[in-house]
Amino acid sequence: MRAANPSSPFFRALDRSLNWRSVDLDSICHRGDEVARRVLHDYGAIYVGVKDILPPPLCIFTNDEQVSEFQKAAGWTAATLGDAVVELQPAAMSALLRARTAAQTEGLDISPRDGAEAARRSYADTVRLWNSRFLPALVHWTQKGRIEQSQADRLRSLPVHQQVAEVLALEQDGIFFSKDLSKSVLYSIAAPGTSQHIAMLAFDVNEFLNSRIRQILAENGWFQTVLSDLPHFTFLGLLEAEVPAQGLNVVEVYGHKFSIPDVD
Repeated sequence: MRAANPSSPFFRALDRSLNWRSVDLDSICHRGDEVARRVLHDYGAIYVGVKDILPPPLCIFTNDEQVSEFQKAAGWTAATLGDAVVELQPAAMSALLRARTAAQTEGLDISPRDGAEAARRSYADTVRLWNSRFLPALVHWTQKGRIEQSQADRLRSLPVHQQVAEVLALEQDGIFFSKDLSKSVLYSIAAPGTSQHIAMLAFDVNEFLNSRIRQILAENGWFQTVLSDLPHFTFLGLLEAEVPAQGLNVVEVYGHKFSIPDVD
């Protein structure tokens, strides 16, 4: 895992953002927790967004009660998009609806991928989605002989947070747990309790392949921030020109621009 560089552009921007909110970094993401810091590196863009959104008080929630308490504090707005009712923080929803209206004036649309799950998720949702990647990959690598059956049984029995740590360690040896088994599981699905969907600042878009849709979303503060997760957009509320100043690198992959924390 990459070590945190406190002088990197992202950590400088993060420090400014947390100071404004009177929050200490160690209180949300302890420097001794390697999994939490990995989560911050991969999903931390939400912490440097505009001031009218509420980032999570923890890099990793560990139960439904913590998530429910945070979501109640942040508040959310519901809207019906097609056949699905989706829920987001108010500023994120307002921006999404503006983007959708702009798209529709051009004969396009912005619609939720996988229904309501495209937006707000519970802690239990993130555990279920983790298992949808973790368990099949565990079977695959056991059958391939890369993981012993006894090790697989032990991994299944571990608390979720320990599972994540051990999966990330296995991935250092090329034993990947993404859906296609070709990359880190964190590029396929968030670890339980870490998803930007829990923060109600993420929306999965059906029309993600349309470059004009991506442009409209960016014009309304929505950006792709998780490498390789093409349908996933994050509400930062920033102008596109403001993104680099918030410690985010704009990296082009597969013709898509990802705004990711610059931690080097």
